[in-house]
Amino acid sequence: MRLLKKAGLSSKTNGKTHGLTSTFPIVKKISLLLFIFMLVVAFLPSAVLANDDPAEKESKSSTDKGEYETKDEVIYGNMRANGQLEEMYVVNTFQVTKPGKIIDYGAYSSVRNLTNLLDIDKNGNKIQFQAEEEKEFYYQGNMPNKPLPWDISITYILDGKEIHAEELAGKSGALEIQISTSRNEDVDPEFFNNYLLQIAVTLDPTKFDNIQAPEGTKANAGENKQVNFTVMPEQEEDFIISTDVSEFEMDPIEINAAPYSMSIESPDTSGVTGEMQELAHAIRDIHAGVGDLKTGVSELNKGAQGIRDGSTDYKNGINELNQSSDELVSGSASIKEALHTMNQTVQQSTSNIDLSAIQALPAHLREIANGLEESTKATDNLKQNYHQAKGQLDKAMHAIPSDGITEAQINELKNSNADQEVIDQLINTYRAANVAKETYNQVTSAFDGVTVALEQSSSATTEMAKNLKQMATEMEQTLKSMNQLDMMEQIQEGVATFNDEYETFHNGLVDYTNGVEELATSYQDLDTGIQELAKGTRSTSNGIGDLYAGTKELREATSNLPGQIEQETEEMMEEYDNSDYKPSSFISDKNEQVEVVQFVLQTESIEIPEQEAPEQTEEEKGIWERFLDLFR
Repeated sequence: MRLLKKAGLSSKTNGKTHGLTSTFPIVKKISLLLFIFMLVVAFLPSAVLANDDPAEKESKSSTDKGEYETKDEVIYGNMRANGQLEEMYVVNTFQVTKPGKIIDYGAYSSVRNLTNLLDIDKNGNKIQFQAEEEKEFYYQGNMPNKPLPWDISITYILDGKEIHAEELAGKSGALEIQISTSRNEDVDPEFFNNYLLQIAVTLDPTKFDNIQAPEGTKANAGENKQVNFTVMPEQEEDFIISTDVSEFEMDPIEINAAPYSMSIESPDTSGVTGEMQELAHAIRDIHAGVGDLKTGVSELNKGAQGIRDGSTDYKNGINELNQSSDELVSGSASIKEALHTMNQTVQQSTSNIDLSAIQALPAHLREIANGLEESTKATDNLKQNYHQAKGQLDKAMHAIPSDGITEAQINELKNSNADQEVIDQLINTYRAANVAKETYNQVTSAFDGVTVALEQSSSATTEMAKNLKQMATEMEQTLKSMNQLDMMEQIQEGVATFNDEYETFHNGLVDYTNGVEELATSYQDLDTGIQELAKGTRSTSNGIGDLYAGTKELREATSNLPGQIEQETEEMMEEYDNSDYKPSSFISDKNEQVEVVQFVLQTESIEIPEQEAPEQTEEEKGIWERFLDLFR
């Protein structure tokens, strides 16, 4: 019945299949016409018939070789309800361009002419037939054992348990239909790789409710619901239909396979490529900006390292000076006590003064002057180191950009594709650098005050040393030119004056050393901050280097972004373009000029068996009534 349906000899009305039964009135009419024709032929002269002998007509053209332009193969397959192939036949269609003998090939069990009443010669796998006119010629070949390119399996599960299809008719419950397709490894993969499978499952909504098919497309097919699935070339798929069924019956599942082709115009990517070009330019500008930032941060790092080294030298010098201050103050105190004692002795004595102590005084004064000169040298060295360190600090602080970065720019940087850890480190360093610059601007006057203090200290100690040496010289000259009696009064006056002046000098020296100690203590915190700044700038410089390498890689990867988009689009279009595919014969590789190969498959329907009606006894009819029944 299903083979007749595919050959156009069956029809379907209101969902029910009618085969030969629906064509029986036509057969009765044809039988009546044949009966009349036989009566006419019986009375025609034999000479009239002699001129139209079909055998003679066939013999005239049987030796000519026919030609055809193309050949189509439509493979029809009837399957069991579980998807197992039961029988197969092929309808071959030839576009004949020259009448005559045509040869085809196929491992058919039998063949049948669908065009005219002439016989088809089958010799093994060689098929030969006679095409009489320049038109389409059809013949059918049956192939009982030819496997399909796909393995198709259909499983039915009712209320959670698998059930055979033949047992399912009339059952009710929660139904699941599982359809699986995969490649048949025993068949040439050409059709599996290039053909699209379309599976259509037709369900009667009066029997099926709550139809669910996640990977299928539901549509209306007359009064029925149809669930369609698509299997792309080279793909193996599993589909599931879930539904509630009442008194199960189902029409055949239809499976069609044809070469995959999709007509898709190449998309207009000009807008996208334009935006991508702008993005590539923006990334290029970002990379250039990061390069400038890298250069600036590198200079800042160099300056910070110079500040660190100068600050270390300055700290060591101020500490060394502070440590020597105790010895200097102690020596000055001893001199002060000695002068005080000597002054008392001189003032109380009127004669017979031991001048040896006084004569030794110039040498002691020169020792103090030398100590002050050494202190001056240390102060000058400290001043020079401090000046260099402050100059480097000024240069580094001025190298910090004054342009502020807004929060919007910071958020934009965070949303970029750069390393977030590096960005966070960069932002923290930027903020710390700004804080350091603001702090420096506020305390720069204090730094300048240190310079002035060191200048004054150096000048003061130099002047004191000079005065002490001059005092020593003058004292030696005075001692040489005066006798004991003449100089007593002058000595008393000079020693008293010198004692007072040295008291003032000593007090100034103590204040100076206290200032050095306070400076050394406070500078320790400043030096710690400078060391941390140097570490931060070095870390930032390294981070900016990594960021620069990342933006360089990003720039190189996106420099031809529009071209990459066009190339990817072309490759994607080529993947969907199957226009150059020409199928081979599914029947035999000897067949030529094959244009179309198509598969039309369907399962058997599942129906509730009809109960047989009781036989009715007919009244016996006469011969004339039975003869008339043949034509009714």
